[in-house]
Amino acid sequence: MSIRAIDEAPLNKFHRKLTWACAGGPFLDGYLLSIVGVSLVGMSNELHLTTGDESLIGAAALIGIFVGGLFFGAVTDKVGREAMYTIDLAVLVGASALSVFATDAWQVVVLRFILGIAIGADYPIATSLLAEWVPNKHRGRLLGILILAWYIGAAAAYAVGYVLAEIGGTGTWRWMIASSAVLCAVILLLRLGTPESPLWLVNKGRTADAQKAIERALNRTVSTKELLAAAATEQSLQQHRVRDLFQGTYLRRTLFCGLFYMCQITPMFALYTFGPTILGSFGLSEGNASNLGSALISVVFVLGCLPALRMVDRIGRRPVIVWSFALMALPLIVLGGGSAIPFAVVVLCFCAYALFSGGPTVLEWTYPNELFPTSIRATAGGVATSISRVGAAAGTYLLPISLSKLGVGPTMLIGAGITLVGWLVSVLWAEETRGRTLAETSALPATRPSATGTEGRERVRRDQYQDEYRGS
Repeated sequence: MSIRAIDEAPLNKFHRKLTWACAGGPFLDGYLLSIVGVSLVGMSNELHLTTGDESLIGAAALIGIFVGGLFFGAVTDKVGREAMYTIDLAVLVGASALSVFATDAWQVVVLRFILGIAIGADYPIATSLLAEWVPNKHRGRLLGILILAWYIGAAAAYAVGYVLAEIGGTGTWRWMIASSAVLCAVILLLRLGTPESPLWLVNKGRTADAQKAIERALNRTVSTKELLAAAATEQSLQQHRVRDLFQGTYLRRTLFCGLFYMCQITPMFALYTFGPTILGSFGLSEGNASNLGSALISVVFVLGCLPALRMVDRIGRRPVIVWSFALMALPLIVLGGGSAIPFAVVVLCFCAYALFSGGPTVLEWTYPNELFPTSIRATAGGVATSISRVGAAAGTYLLPISLSKLGVGPTMLIGAGITLVGWLVSVLWAEETRGRTLAETSALPATRPSATGTEGRERVRRDQYQDEYRGS
């Protein structure tokens, strides 16, 4: 489905506000997952937590994200992006606020699980809404900003945790948790009043509502005839069943989105084993100073994403993801030398990996939203997120075992092997979607509009417009 008023619109205040509001979800994810690690020291002492309790608290959110992504993407495709867009933030506010008053371990575990469900749900909700509102030529960059927000949220959590830990006092961990509740409330307020996706509205036959949403957000008038034609185009080109995610071309796309996401995340846990070594050389590996060190690591990964944000819309998604995975394997292979590697080389490899990993990172939510039609777009994003959490959980659980049984060098080589799997998956299955409408990127190859007749002339005209833009 394609609506020219959206696809070719210049960036305006609405697009920018929507981007930051959508980025609030990943920001909160990074913040909520990181602040609990900082607060565990005080929480453990006050609530008398066992090692098992701490492990459950850490795992509860990850399990919740898996569940939230898997189930609530489909709910979003049924009931709409706008409704879920605020409901999940309201849940985050409530669960974060209640966590401040927790008096027992089981309460913290349950609330962290609920927080995880809301976070996992927000990924497909916010990314599909943004993808369906932004113009083609800016889609990759704006969706990439969302994942950038995760690292910024993590860095902010460690910085806030450091400051509050320095202040100290009884119940400091509650103030840390309270800070997340305040941030959730701020982002919820930012999201209020966001219009529904016109693509979703048209897909549901609500053309009048779609007209109003476009006029309100973009100050453009779209005829009913154009909206009906857009709906008819999608219905003639694409299927609209959730089970299609697991059949034919859509199955390949589902596997591609989930596997490259997983192959990007899992080795990152292995690389983080060098974090304490690097931070220790700067005196940032122990006590409260380690929170500053963790914030610094997050900032390094933010810097690695910045070049990729520009490249995905300039040179394309496919070359960025293929070359990034190939280059990401190199520092891991070098680190396979183990403890004999000079410290300067370790630091260089760490920074190189952070830089090269920017490509797959900024495409984690771009590809799922571009490769699937409106009726199952959020579902696909949720499934990809859930698959990636399997890698995150496996990395968290297996990394200590691998380090103790095999050592640092072999562990890094395993990480390099997983990265090369991501490279192979990308070489075989990555599609180029740059500058194309969502109708074109999500259509099955056999049903894509041919470059003939009216549609062909329209595509030529659009390509010329984009070439002029890139040349300006």
